[in-house]
Amino acid sequence: MKTVNEVSKLTGVSIRTLQYYDKIDLLKPAEYTESGYRLYDDAALERLQQILLFRELEFPLKDIKDIVTRSDFDKKKALDQQIKLLELKKEHIENLITMCRGLKKRGVRNLDFNAFDSSKIDEYAKKAKEQWGNTPEYTEYEEKSKNRTKDAERTMMADFMKIFEEFGTMKEMDPASTEVQAQVKKLQSFINEHYYKCTNEILSGLGKMYAGGGEFTENIDKMGGEGTAEFTHQAIKIYCK
Repeated sequence: MKTVNEVSKLTGVSIRTLQYYDKIDLLKPAEYTESGYRLYDDAALERLQQILLFRELEFPLKDIKDIVTRSDFDKKKALDQQIKLLELKKEHIENLITMCRGLKKRGVRNLDFNAFDSSKIDEYAKKAKEQWGNTPEYTEYEEKSKNRTKDAERTMMADFMKIFEEFGTMKEMDPASTEVQAQVKKLQSFINEHYYKCTNEILSGLGKMYAGGGEFTENIDKMGGEGTAEFTHQAIKIYCK
């Protein structure tokens, strides 16, 4: 068994992130000590490795959870993909090192930009995502986002975060109030329109992620002020009941 601190040092995943994965039921420890400390066995570490692969492929955490808990999840296939992805990244880094050594000897006159080309990695990641990304929500998201420009994506994300800014102005209100519940409905409708069909079950899971710590919580609290993520979570819980 390894402690959360040992797992963090071994994998490079922060303790906060491991705690977050536990809160959203993505990676549960094998057991807890009487003092409440998390302990991880080999099976939990194997699950963490799988999670990290799909994070490298830029899957949302919700989709990762769906994939690794499938009855037909192919662990060997996931490991083979991770090895291939790491080999491609190693090749990319070695090319950059060779380029830098050449620059040191020859100067900038013979600068070769080919070393910066990461298209092999991008293409492999794309193909791997296509093999795993067959959840209905992910398929719908891909369909809706395929023709969006980067500017459109930025505008959409700004509009999305604006919703949490509005939640922040409501923090002193009862989360069960009509106005706050209407704001939850607005959030759900935005996800439905721009990402995928957001059922109450999915929305409930998102609420847990928002308040679970890590990047989600930090970004939401940055928009609406401290406590906004937790307030949003409580409002979503009431809405989904």
